[in-house]
Amino acid sequence: MRRIGLLGGMSWESTAEYYRLINQLVAERLGGLHSADCLLRSVDFAEIEALQREGLWSEAGERLAREAQNLEAAGAELLVLCTNTMHKVAAEIEIAITIPFVHIADTTAQAVRGDGLDRVGLLATGYTMEQDFYVGRLRTEHNLDVLVPDRPDRKIVHDVIYEELCRGVIKDRSREEYRRIIGTLVERGAQAILLGCTEIDLLISGEDSPVPVYDTTRLHAERAVTLALAP
Repeated sequence: MRRIGLLGGMSWESTAEYYRLINQLVAERLGGLHSADCLLRSVDFAEIEALQREGLWSEAGERLAREAQNLEAAGAELLVLCTNTMHKVAAEIEIAITIPFVHIADTTAQAVRGDGLDRVGLLATGYTMEQDFYVGRLRTEHNLDVLVPDRPDRKIVHDVIYEELCRGVIKDRSREEYRRIIGTLVERGAQAILLGCTEIDLLISGEDSPVPVYDTTRLHAERAVTLALAP
C-alpha cells in the first residue's frame, strides 16, 4: 500500500470527510482491520482564506507547495490536495514535488465522461465557478460543457460554503436554495451536477437533484485509494 499524503484544512470539515472516506474505502477493499497508510497536514484555513480574498494566489501557491514538499519528505508517495478551490495553484504544487499529484478536476471529468455525459452544472466557490483554472480545464482537456449559476445564485452558493459549511453549519433553508439552483441548471440543459467544492457534500446528496450528482470529494478519495492499492 502506498502512503497517501493529504494536504487539508481547507476547510477541516471536508478534510475530516476525506480521512473517513479513504479509510473506509481501504477497509472495504482489503477487509479485516485494514486502514489507510496516510499522512495528514492540516493548515489554518483562516490564513489561506485571507490570501484567497486578497488575490494573493502566488503566495498561497508557495505556501501549499512547501507543505506538499514536507509531506513528501515525511514519506508520502502520492499527494491529495483536499480542496477544489486551491487546485488553482495545482501547477505550483506539482512542480515542487516528485510524487504523483491526484488532480480533482481530472478525476471528476473521467467519471462524468465514463458515464457518457458531456454537459454538467457546477456548484462551487465563486473562485472555482468564475475563474478558468477549473472550468477551463474541464472544457479544454476533457471536452465538457460546463454551466454555472447566474451571478446572484453564484453568490448564494459561495456564501453558504464560507459562512455555513466551512463552519459545520447545515441549514435546511440553504439546502432548499441549492435545490432551486440545481433545478435551474437542469432546465438549462445540465445532464449532471458537479459538487465542485469539498464541503457541499455535507449539504447536498443525490436525493436533492433530478439528475446524477458527482461528489468530487468521494471521487477524489476513491482515486487516491485506487492508486495507493495499485500493484
